[in-house]
Amino acid sequence: MTMAGAVPGRGPATGAVVLHDYWRSSASYRVRIALALKGIGYDRVAVDLVAGAQRGPAHLSLNPQGLVPALEIDGRVLTQSLAIIEYLDETRPAPPLLPRDEGARAHVRAVAQAIACEIHPLSNLVVLKRVEALAGPDARGQWNRDNIGSGLAAVEAMLDHPGFDGRFCHGDTPGLADCALIPQLYNATRWGVGFDHLSRIRAVAAHCAAHPAFAAARPELYDPSPKAKT
Repeated sequence: MTMAGAVPGRGPATGAVVLHDYWRSSASYRVRIALALKGIGYDRVAVDLVAGAQRGPAHLSLNPQGLVPALEIDGRVLTQSLAIIEYLDETRPAPPLLPRDEGARAHVRAVAQAIACEIHPLSNLVVLKRVEALAGPDARGQWNRDNIGSGLAAVEAMLDHPGFDGRFCHGDTPGLADCALIPQLYNATRWGVGFDHLSRIRAVAAHCAAHPAFAAARPELYDPSPKAKT
């Protein structure tokens, strides 16, 4: 049976783990965090979304959607960030990224999906370009700020649950929801959307910032621009 998000019959011949990503992609950032949390080393292939490399035949052979990330691992090619993270958790259980309790797992998935399936798609570059084409650049910015702001407010309310102890989205260790939240906060900052008034999210952000796995996945470390290297 083919796993969700997997492209059958493709994968690294040498057993190496290869991440195809774009440095500022939220979905790629999620997977980099998860790989770091799991302590999985990998080779990285940069996919230049601005130049359109995701639409070239080489990348489309890995991900027919023309999206990032794609992860080559265990003789498979996996796509869709949340599917990749759950695969990593199922095949490499320590440390766990989902709680053991069924209800808690469902809630953590709900938080992650509220970000990855609700906020993120409406802030996708394709959507923003279409908004700008229809209504102009000011509308593009306002659309994105409104979307991120209202989405984060909903996530803040979702964190009001028994599993929240003020450190991470659930419990005292980082997991799937944190892998989704931190990249979204990076985007919020880029677009000038503040979250200091969201006390639970602010607390999670502070604890994740102090965690080495999140530090190792930061987009700035992968910025290909010359100014990033000076």
